[in-house]
Amino acid sequence: MKSAFLIGGLALTVGCGTSPGPGRGGATAVGPVPGVAGPDGDGDETIGPSYADAPELTARPEAPAGTLTTFTMSSADSKIYPGLRGPYTRNVTVYVPRQYAPGTLAPFIVAQDGKSWTPRLRPILDNMIHDRRLPVMVAIMIDNGGGDGKGSERGLEYDTVSAAYATFVETEVLPRVEAEAHVALTHDPDGRATMGGSSGGAAAFTMAWFRPDLYHRVLTYSGTYVNQQSPVDPAYPHGAWEYHEHLIPQSEPRPLRVWLEVGENDNGFRSPEAGLHNWVLANLAMARVLAARRYHYRFELARAARHVDKRVVFQTLPGALLWLWRGYPIR
Repeated sequence: MKSAFLIGGLALTVGCGTSPGPGRGGATAVGPVPGVAGPDGDGDETIGPSYADAPELTARPEAPAGTLTTFTMSSADSKIYPGLRGPYTRNVTVYVPRQYAPGTLAPFIVAQDGKSWTPRLRPILDNMIHDRRLPVMVAIMIDNGGGDGKGSERGLEYDTVSAAYATFVETEVLPRVEAEAHVALTHDPDGRATMGGSSGGAAAFTMAWFRPDLYHRVLTYSGTYVNQQSPVDPAYPHGAWEYHEHLIPQSEPRPLRVWLEVGENDNGFRSPEAGLHNWVLANLAMARVLAARRYHYRFELARAARHVDKRVVFQTLPGALLWLWRGYPIR
């Protein structure tokens, strides 16, 4: 069966799977999604199939370059992630804009799978902070603990549906960031964002979902809102699929602002919904339930795009950040 798209505000099932019936998630229904992209940028949009790099990715001589500070964290010092198979180390890189005034409380964004985002975020933030399109903000790029999927450190950190990773960042990473990069970070959740791709995107949403007192802004590419949690938690037996299946529809709305994207040919796009492992259906369902619960959200369905497709990231990341920080004061 052919894929389908968001056209004229219609959320259409994507892939060749069949519906498992009621109660299996929000992606089975075909029909209008509330909140189609309006003047404030909320809602749904289909982009592609051709893409071009955003101009903000190119460094400009008149935009002051921020500084990068990298430090290493050892799992032997961690109370939360001491190592599934022994000790390991991770790097954390901190971007501090040239405009930052020492001692002032800075808004910030936390990026999972940090090393993949550092070369992308640095020129964008240099340019957009200089142009006063984004606040003078710090970016914290945290590498994962290694491996991928079930049974790995990365999987444990990113695919677990709990507050554990947010607690790790809050209690173990951020104090080191302040000490190593000589910055003061805001405690205002409206001035804190988190982002990532794939399981790193799921982790970004999990941080804000379980700790809305800490984070209000979320940005995800090809978010792994599927059943990939290991070990299985009886409270959330379907892992991150639970977000669109149960948690968001059945919970009081949180004060979150969520930007999310998925590629037409993303992971599992041919998989039946019953397997709970189709990224396209999962992200369509996330958009639908966020709209139904009247969240501020923005959803991009990228034609002819694959998992965390670089072409899509390079085109959309500046605009995504602009939408994400909408409403935050720029001084």
